[in-house]
Amino acid sequence: MNDELVEKIKSNPKYQELVSKRTGFALKLGILVLVMFYAYILVIAFNPSIMGIKTGEGVMTIGYPIGGAIIIISFITTLIYVRRANGEFEDLTNQVKEDVKDEL
Repeated sequence: MNDELVEKIKSNPKYQELVSKRTGFALKLGILVLVMFYAYILVIAFNPSIMGIKTGEGVMTIGYPIGGAIIIISFITTLIYVRRANGEFEDLTNQVKEDVKDEL
């Protein structure tokens, strides 16, 4: 790829919009997952009795469903990102390609 093409792509307003939207969305989802994960770990580290509360008469504690929910939510956030990437972000990418191709 030559430098002129790279500069045309970088200067395209739709490319800048794509980078801005994609970065912001990825950061928000990433922060959500990290906050959940680290909150879970910090509760286990500093107040493990909360996660040790039994949910019934068996050996199941509240920590297992919360941990499972964090894993499920992580998968869901991945699906949300992939869906948006294959929709809105892909459309913007195609628009940038068309704009740059028209300029060449």
